[in-house]
Amino acid sequence: MAQIRIRNTDERIVGEEQVKAFLDSQNVVYEHWDTNKLPEALREKFVLSDEEKAQIISAYEPEIRDLAARRGYEIWDVISLSDATPNIEDLLKKFEQVHTHTEDEIRAIVSGKGIFIIKSEEIGYFDVELEPGDVISVPENTNHFFTLMDNRQIVAVRLFIEKDGWVAYNVDDPSFIKA
Repeated sequence: MAQIRIRNTDERIVGEEQVKAFLDSQNVVYEHWDTNKLPEALREKFVLSDEEKAQIISAYEPEIRDLAARRGYEIWDVISLSDATPNIEDLLKKFEQVHTHTEDEIRAIVSGKGIFIIKSEEIGYFDVELEPGDVISVPENTNHFFTLMDNRQIVAVRLFIEKDGWVAYNVDDPSFIKA
């Protein structure tokens, strides 16, 4: 279950209802998918073949299609990151830059953990710590970035409007302090 940490105050928000209410107030979509739908053999696997990625898409196809229909997403894929990922350090450096997109950034966490760091005009930056089953959509034109947690392993379904995926527009934000 997702947790929120407000960086300026170190306040934590926990519990599905409280997390959802907070994210709703920030115009961030938050949902939860049933992790039991994922085949047991894929639950802790972080290096995936194309066939295994297709199994993940198949397992969550009704949820993916429902979310896509409601939010206008056209395509989707599965991303898997771990220490076994070639050039993982370079990828993380790229991810860990505050940026915006001209479309929502959506992730449905299948395995592992990750963090979206998102800027609110009212409260500054906050962390959304995500676990399997958590689905989040960061609104377009919102300062944010995504990174891995200490376990450095994640598998997620990503949904896109544009066929080329999100284009990141880096933002130089002096109010951002790396925690």
